Amino acid sequence: MIVTVTPNPAVDITLTVGHLDPGHTHRVAPGIRRAGGKGLNVARVLTRMGTQALVVAPVGHNDLDWFGSDLGRIPSSLVEVPGNVRQSTAVVEPDRTTIINETGVGVDAEFWTELLATVTGRLTDATCLVVSGSVPPGCPDTLYGDLVAAGRAADIPVIADATGTQLRNAAVAGATVLKPNASELLDTTGESDPVAGARALQSMGAGLVLVSLGEAGMIAVPADRAEPVLAARLGRILTGNPTGAGDAGVAGVAALLALNARAHLDTRAILARATAWSAAAVLEPIAGEVAPARIADLEREITISAYEGQATTGTQKRES
Repeated sequence: MIVTVTPNPAVDITLTVGHLDPGHTHRVAPGIRRAGGKGLNVARVLTRMGTQALVVAPVGHNDLDWFGSDLGRIPSSLVEVPGNVRQSTAVVEPDRTTIINETGVGVDAEFWTELLATVTGRLTDATCLVVSGSVPPGCPDTLYGDLVAAGRAADIPVIADATGTQLRNAAVAGATVLKPNASELLDTTGESDPVAGARALQSMGAGLVLVSLGEAGMIAVPADRAEPVLAARLGRILTGNPTGAGDAGVAGVAALLALNARAHLDTRAILARATAWSAAAVLEPIAGEVAPARIADLEREITISAYEGQATTGTQKRES
């Protein structure tokens, strides 16, 4: 079982329009509303691919029943907190996606203590821990570090997808894999070169660092400097909804690590898996979905080679 933690869940709303004209009124087809956030997206993809996942998240009292119902057959341990869950709205056009995220509502320290205890209590039978996404105002700076430390104490691999202080603390706590995008890496380390940024995190204690470069693909920076930095990319640019693509990549890595928790990290296999699952998610209309039949085809299209440096191309990411 893979435990996913979403510190700042959201009600994800996806609207599809032919063309977004800011400042004007639009009439659109009914949107898709679902329980969301990065860790929830990871759990949905894992479930779709036949791997058992457990969702842990703090959920506002007013949305608690709906959240649990929307998760359906995905097991969950939801920590009840006051108020509502924030909203994250994606407006999808044929060639771009605009994302509007609420920041979330701060909660008292006691709820974060309860969240950490809930996660720790579910790690006995876990094969991997994933901690993903933003944090609401007032969240302790130590949260990601504490969660990573709990996973390491349980002797399971830990993947963290975050930015800023939380990402740095996840590195210090010894996360097995970190998965920032190029922008998050720059914001966190001040390094515009993704390899230098990854090395900065590894100097703090992180293991493998996967960096998404948007349309330019993904790179894998091993902690062992004797191993080469690898780059993966498709031979074509995909059009679709990139929201949740990074989460699908994390799901792929988690599923691989859960099967080989104590084996040497196979950087090439991890990079290929992350890239293929991410690409499959772009082809789906909403976050947290992949079509298993597409993944094998995409894996055959991926080229992996030594990384020689390249310009990054930004794609929108739903920082949920």
